[in-house]
Amino acid sequence: MERQVSILDGGTFVVSDLRGNIEHSVNRPLGLFHLDTRFLSEWVLTIDGVVPAALSTDDVQYFQAQFFLVPRPAAMYVQSTLSIVRTRFAGDGFHEDLLLMNHDKAPVDLDVRVRAAADFADLFEVKDMLEKKGEHYHRIEDNRLVLGYRRERFVRETWISASQPAQIDPGGFAFRVHIEPHGTWSTCLDVVAAIDGLEERHSRVKYAHGESHARPNIGTSLESWLDRAPRLITSNDPLARTYERSLIDLAALRFFSKLMPDAAIPAAGLPWFMAAFGRDSVITSLQALPFVPELARSTVRYLARRQGTRRDEEPGKILHEVRWGELTAFEERPHSPYFGAADSTPLFLILLDEYERWTGDAELVLSMEHAARAALRWIDEWGDRDGDGYVEYDTRNPETGLENQCWKDSWDAIAFHDGSLAPRPLACCEIQGYVYDAKVRSARLARELWRDPELAARLEREAEELKRRFNRDFWLDDRGFFALALDGQKRRVDSLTSNIGHLLWSGIVEEPKAERVVEHLLGPRLFSGWGVRTMADDEGAYNPIGYHVGTVWPHDNSLIALGLRRYGFSVEAGRVATGNLAAAPFFHYRLPEAFAGYPRELTKFPVEYPTACSPQAWAAGAPLLFLRAVLGLEPLGNRLVVDPAVPAELGEIRLLDIPGRWGRSDAFGRARPEPGAPGRT
Repeated sequence: MERQVSILDGGTFVVSDLRGNIEHSVNRPLGLFHLDTRFLSEWVLTIDGVVPAALSTDDVQYFQAQFFLVPRPAAMYVQSTLSIVRTRFAGDGFHEDLLLMNHDKAPVDLDVRVRAAADFADLFEVKDMLEKKGEHYHRIEDNRLVLGYRRERFVRETWISASQPAQIDPGGFAFRVHIEPHGTWSTCLDVVAAIDGLEERHSRVKYAHGESHARPNIGTSLESWLDRAPRLITSNDPLARTYERSLIDLAALRFFSKLMPDAAIPAAGLPWFMAAFGRDSVITSLQALPFVPELARSTVRYLARRQGTRRDEEPGKILHEVRWGELTAFEERPHSPYFGAADSTPLFLILLDEYERWTGDAELVLSMEHAARAALRWIDEWGDRDGDGYVEYDTRNPETGLENQCWKDSWDAIAFHDGSLAPRPLACCEIQGYVYDAKVRSARLARELWRDPELAARLEREAEELKRRFNRDFWLDDRGFFALALDGQKRRVDSLTSNIGHLLWSGIVEEPKAERVVEHLLGPRLFSGWGVRTMADDEGAYNPIGYHVGTVWPHDNSLIALGLRRYGFSVEAGRVATGNLAAAPFFHYRLPEAFAGYPRELTKFPVEYPTACSPQAWAAGAPLLFLRAVLGLEPLGNRLVVDPAVPAELGEIRLLDIPGRWGRSDAFGRARPEPGAPGRT
């Protein structure tokens, strides 16, 4: 599949081909998107009726791309005499500078045309190729083309204008261009997401001609963002480049809302999930805590403000996602905010405690006491649907609701060893681990900050009882690992999956069982060489290019690596980290949402998953968590503990100015000879 070029700014992103063109495609999400709607579905430049060919393309910054083109591919001895440069800046639409340069000794006359169209498709109409139900319209006014869409109260408009005189028709702009020998011609093109469904309408794009310095909506420049993050010095150049790419992508994915305009949380990923996501934002913030702790602070505040309060939201529940598109407006997809996920709530509590441990920001945690208590009540009163002590989920709306509400939320993700799907309601194993960890951590907060020793003691008792029952009810003694879930009939879903690694991260695994779990995680059925697969390769539902049934997910692997360190398996944590990090150069140093689960010895390179988000927030956060795992970074009171176990492939690592309650601290680690046999170090 041809590489795409993506630029983004907050809730706006533009995806084009390598020539800068946006052409209608049934399998590629090209277009200008803003708040879950495609405001431009066609944007094609032609010179004398011919689409130019690409020489070079560069996404200069996360919000800016530049395309160098020629009218047609040059022959070996016949060179092009015309150069074309398109420079594009995303923000409330996009601004494009179009420059033509005549290198000939003779003047040239050209017909330059930019075709434009807008289908105003909801992001999920693009993904699922659904038809529109409203009416499209257009008008030409004040030297601009207005493309619009109306369905009852749902109205969206795109305004397109040019700085040079043009013939405007419903299909775009035509320019009659004359360029003297060795001369140039240029025009500015503005495409504005003018009516976007919020209270204000935009009359102009964010960037104008000649601007190239980022102006993030949240007021923090990219340079400042990078300067505040710890500095990585390493002998491993791919690691350094992957680290920088991760920080840039996290900066690009920052998302702000009118609810909290002074701070930003990470959007989940481009193109499908450029929105606020509870679980994804929490995990990304956890990954990034030792590097950019402000993400965690913003995420906690935002999710607390949008916490469920009404009965249909299940009071105390943390939201899954917020959407703004047409399908949400007409309730053809879950309403916004959607409270479907079962794991966001305990993860919120985990982040709250982890944030305080790293930053010492007791003031924020004290202000969150009411939200935290409400989340704990949700776990016991709403999460546990049948009173068996486990958090289950089911779909309340079979037409639009999520069939699975754990992180593996595709329809076929929860399957037995023979490949048959498990009936709901489902109690997935990792969610029980999250609940255990959430109660342990909340007990600490209750005792040390909320001054409620009675609550702390109760939560500790409940956590210990949950751990005891879980290790009895979910353990498959004949297979040596934990069941993926308990199904609606309380049967153990007996497939081997990566979820067991999350159990190590949460600490719910009893010590005698840990080594057998680790053997499975690093065994050939789960470990591809590039990372831990989501499902073992001998399971009935296994598919190396199935979304949650055989692919490798970097964020999943990062939590597994930290779980391995928690139980003392440092060498194994390093293997997981280096496998994933070795894949990054094949993706231009940007780990994607997921890649195929083929064994490393078969492919020699990681195989791209066709519809993976890139950039994606918790994939961008994965290298940061891998660094934490191999350096053994943990807060202990007011100091930072560093316990490095750096694999040979990573060489020497120095991480300088790590922020925390200690101020700033440094961590050093270098590879040492591995022990003769795998195991705890």
